[in-house]
Amino acid sequence: MNSNLQGVSEESYEAAKYERWKFFFLSVLFFLVIGSYTIIRDLKNSIFIGLVGKEYIPVCRLLVLFLLVPAILAYSKIVDKVRRYYLLALYSLVFAVGCLLIALFIGHPTIGITNTDQSPYRLFGWFVYFFGEGFSPFVLSIFWAFSNSISKPEGAKKHYGFMVSASKIGGMLTAGTAWALFSFASVPLFGRVSDVTKLRFILVLASLFLFAIPFVIKILIKLIPGRYLHGYEAVYKIEKKRGKEGKSETGIWAGLKMFFKYPYVLGIFAMIFFYEILNVILSYLRLAVAQKQSGSIAGTSAFLFKWVFVMHLIGFAISLFGTSSLLRKLGTRTCVFLIPVVMGFVVFCFVASNSAFIVMSAFTLMKAVNYAFSAPVVESLYIPTLKEIKFKSKSWIDAFGSKLAKGTGSVFNLVAGSVSSVLFLPLYSFFFAIIIGIWVIASFFLGRRFERAIRANEAIGAKEDVA
Repeated sequence: MNSNLQGVSEESYEAAKYERWKFFFLSVLFFLVIGSYTIIRDLKNSIFIGLVGKEYIPVCRLLVLFLLVPAILAYSKIVDKVRRYYLLALYSLVFAVGCLLIALFIGHPTIGITNTDQSPYRLFGWFVYFFGEGFSPFVLSIFWAFSNSISKPEGAKKHYGFMVSASKIGGMLTAGTAWALFSFASVPLFGRVSDVTKLRFILVLASLFLFAIPFVIKILIKLIPGRYLHGYEAVYKIEKKRGKEGKSETGIWAGLKMFFKYPYVLGIFAMIFFYEILNVILSYLRLAVAQKQSGSIAGTSAFLFKWVFVMHLIGFAISLFGTSSLLRKLGTRTCVFLIPVVMGFVVFCFVASNSAFIVMSAFTLMKAVNYAFSAPVVESLYIPTLKEIKFKSKSWIDAFGSKLAKGTGSVFNLVAGSVSSVLFLPLYSFFFAIIIGIWVIASFFLGRRFERAIRANEAIGAKEDVA
């Protein structure tokens, strides 16, 4: 009897030890992903504005919809061929090389930033923007898919908040570095440094972060035994059975088919879709404010990175003291419902006063809440789903679905830009009220469905679903 109890105790201790190590390495990976993403996300905006022009951003976001579809289909094929551990490593290396190529050509006298002529024919500016738009669905999204595939619901509630805190440190490090670098004409010990050199330094830093990701993954899978990387057990058993039966390859359209087959997937899509619409509207207004602060790429970058640093700082506080506590105390279902409620409050603050400071503050707070609270909550909804939903449906949601939302927001920006200033607040208020109202309803049913699946130890995606 005592020996049995001792055996159980040792096994529990070992499981807890490897659980801590697992989330430590996931935190390091997220630190590297967000550190690089912070640089790429905002540099793409400042470079595009400098080379092409802010007025072409809505058009660019619409074009992204079509350009990413072939990339998603290729990714869906790779998912069937490459193990989940190496998928993140592969795409991290692709984007690491891409950062180096941009750093190489950024100083070119014709296509680089030394040519100050703005034109829609500056193809390098379009390339940089499309490259930056691809990071979220093909690095950030894969990181979350990988994390969800090796995590249990209890682990997500306990550790996802602290994992996000590590990512905020990475974001503050790179955003703070970029902010300081672009704010001063000279650098200590080096004297006066050109804008080209500054941009190259920041891009190489992002590349180094991305090159480090495969090494961390290698250590993770070598140090932690496979039995502690199963994730949600019901899903693991079904996928293992499918692998033995030779049914693990589900095709490039499997992720898209899940939208029509499972309302649960459509619910997750709604959570991303409605947020991104609000995000792109406030982001466009934010870029207009940023452009007025400085006419140069370096000046615009400094202004943007300053606010990004503040966003990561607020997000760090939220994730460290709020996310895990709320998930444990309130549960995932309630937290899912809180997301549109909190976002609605932030948008209300924007509508109440649309000054430049309020625009920047509302956007910064909305991004901080999303990355520190909303993202880990929504991502945890993938845990009880099969691989084709975790990786393939998620790629459609984060790539095409997210860009569709941004395209929708861009169309609204184009329409709003053509109306008189008298109609500005009524138009925005009406549009935001519709978006948030539908979002609240969708979050209620999605949270209820998740709770039912966990209670029944169900793997979503294994059979016909009901709302």
